[in-house]
Amino acid sequence: MAQFLNTKETLVTEAIDGLLTSSGGQLIRLDGYPHIKVVLRSDWDKSKVALVSGGGSGHEPAHAGFVGAGMLTAAVCGEVFASPSVEAVLAGILAVTGEAGCLLIVKNYTGDRLNFGLAAERARALGRKVEMVVVDDDIALPDLPQPRGVAGTLFVHKIAGALAESGADLDTVTKAARNTIAKVVSIGMSLDTCTVPGSPKEDRIAPGKAELGLGIHGEPGVQQVEFSNAVSAMSTVVEKLKQRMGSGDCVALVNNLGSTTPLEMAVLTHALSETGIAQHIIGPAPMMTSLDMHGFSVSILPVDQDDLSALEAPVDLAAWPGVNSIDPIKVAPLPDGLTPIDPIPSHNPTTRETITRLSELLINAEKSLNELDAKSGDGDTGSTLATAARALQGSLDRMPLADLTQLFPALGNELSQTMGGSSGVILAIFFNAAGDACASGASVPKSLIEGLNRVSQVGGAKVGDRTMIDALAPALAALPSGLTDAASAAREGANNTAKIRRAKAGRAAYVPEENLVGHNDPGAEAVALLFEGLAREIEG
Repeated sequence: MAQFLNTKETLVTEAIDGLLTSSGGQLIRLDGYPHIKVVLRSDWDKSKVALVSGGGSGHEPAHAGFVGAGMLTAAVCGEVFASPSVEAVLAGILAVTGEAGCLLIVKNYTGDRLNFGLAAERARALGRKVEMVVVDDDIALPDLPQPRGVAGTLFVHKIAGALAESGADLDTVTKAARNTIAKVVSIGMSLDTCTVPGSPKEDRIAPGKAELGLGIHGEPGVQQVEFSNAVSAMSTVVEKLKQRMGSGDCVALVNNLGSTTPLEMAVLTHALSETGIAQHIIGPAPMMTSLDMHGFSVSILPVDQDDLSALEAPVDLAAWPGVNSIDPIKVAPLPDGLTPIDPIPSHNPTTRETITRLSELLINAEKSLNELDAKSGDGDTGSTLATAARALQGSLDRMPLADLTQLFPALGNELSQTMGGSSGVILAIFFNAAGDACASGASVPKSLIEGLNRVSQVGGAKVGDRTMIDALAPALAALPSGLTDAASAAREGANNTAKIRRAKAGRAAYVPEENLVGHNDPGAEAVALLFEGLAREIEG
């Protein structure tokens, strides 16, 4: 897989220098490249307890991204997924430790324990006062003698960091860190493994599956489970956490493991809030990642008021999202004039059945229309139309099905609210204009043509511009001759769009010509499918 890097050998040092360059002078590094990679606070004066953490790179923003007042004093970085050397850790300790002493916060991996542990011994031999705590918050593998340290480590960074910043002594800071470690539990889930630079991607997780409890280095989890949606994924994770978490008010840390989109993380966060597992939340955000892993983790910490105050203490670190309470969603009323006027419902079984069947046609065509749109757009036409069709089906009980003069504008208002992108606006204009014409006594074909004319006036598109109008205009022109002729005209118009080399309207106008030729415009294709469905439904 292509990645934005220069060489594997310089990846980590270049990344660290990128962080330093953008830190506004708040971070510096020791002069020890490439073997010693230590990032530290530029304002550090050794008057307080120093906090040092670190480990392999690939978990950014952890650990260097959390160096700053109120959190870490220094981060010791190894190569990707590799523990830093004893010499690198010792250099970090010596650089920041004064009379107040130093606390090492180490994740429970053999390499980290050994290298940080030996460095601590050497530092003590040199007269430094050093304590070390080991974070083992991962509950994925219950029978593991040494549970892994994962994103729950960030709770330790923040609580210990707040105490150290306030001037607490080393014993107090260490005790708080150990208390936090004893309470925090974490587990993750992913749809894919990560891609280690310079190595082939492991294809371990099959489509339709998610792996529960995999490690932050891509280590296999406790099991692969069926994946259906975000709610079920979060429910699985929460159930595991509930089995091991303590009682009382809890803070949830919702962590993006690397390549999960912000949209997905927001959906997962909503699913978490619905479980009631926590009263406060940190994130969602990438905090302790696993390169490009498409997954998330949740860490839960039961807190008392002192813990919560330490977590809420402000820090000037972009990577730390802060703590918020989980509150009920607040909804404000629509401004006056925007609340839609509900139509007076009326019944017409034939009209209802026709709309239902056409809606099903669009829903069933979702995948094929998305694939077609991917050739010339962003691949969402099918989903947009299917979403609107489902909403339309759900609104039929309140539709004026027996009165076309009211049904047309009601359809326009419904689609303007439920269909995203430009399609909803275009169809709202179309149906509202058709409704106005119908109310003035125009026939249905003439009313629909008036709707088309209004769309062309407002949107500027016309036949030949490679839009839905290429199918809609000929279909409406042929409609007085019957639905079969209209369907044939729509199909011919849609197929003709595949021959148009350059779009002059719509999103396809921004797409290179070679991506368009040979593929029907998805909007025109949808129109053709609808008219063909109408012809089958009504004329048999």
